[in-house]
Amino acid sequence: MRRISSLKVSFEPIILQGVVVDPPLKQHEGKGLSLDFLQEASLMSAERALIRGLYFEDLEVGWKVRTPGRTVTEADIVAFAGLSGDYTPLHTDAEYARSTIFGERIAHGLLGLAIASGLATRLGFLEETVEAFTGLEWKFRAPIRIGDTIHAEIEVAQKRPTPDGRAGFVVFNVQVLNQRGEVVQKGQWTLLVRARGA
Repeated sequence: MRRISSLKVSFEPIILQGVVVDPPLKQHEGKGLSLDFLQEASLMSAERALIRGLYFEDLEVGWKVRTPGRTVTEADIVAFAGLSGDYTPLHTDAEYARSTIFGERIAHGLLGLAIASGLATRLGFLEETVEAFTGLEWKFRAPIRIGDTIHAEIEVAQKRPTPDGRAGFVVFNVQVLNQRGEVVQKGQWTLLVRARGA
């Protein structure tokens, strides 16, 4: 099996099929990686596979990622209305919504938040290491319209270990943007993330 003896580490953003990782993880510098591993990591790329399941120690203040995009559909809005029980006419009645300041139906604000959370989990950086979602401060800045494609930009803002050292609280600054680059939602998520070896 051929091995790559060194993984070059740069602190410039890396774009991997729609996912921006900034900066890459320092702990992989100089570690050998097999070509078989690199070939098997076809989900996104070898670099993307390296950011799965990050521990508290791995998440440095300033670390950033950008999720892939997702188009919000009418079916999403109808399904969310059914799931949540929120059939507010602004979301479910085309004639009523036409008479509002938005001129059409828009997505529920909480649907945008739920999609952003899902997009973040698709990246895998907290896969099997997140213990709990413990806090949320959130602003709804602009409507998400049917047909908008949204993505999230996530940055580690703060971190604090728990007294027992088995985990730590990580505060992420999160922005949700549409295809025009407009911030539609933003705020902070606080998660409890397992420490390495805990």
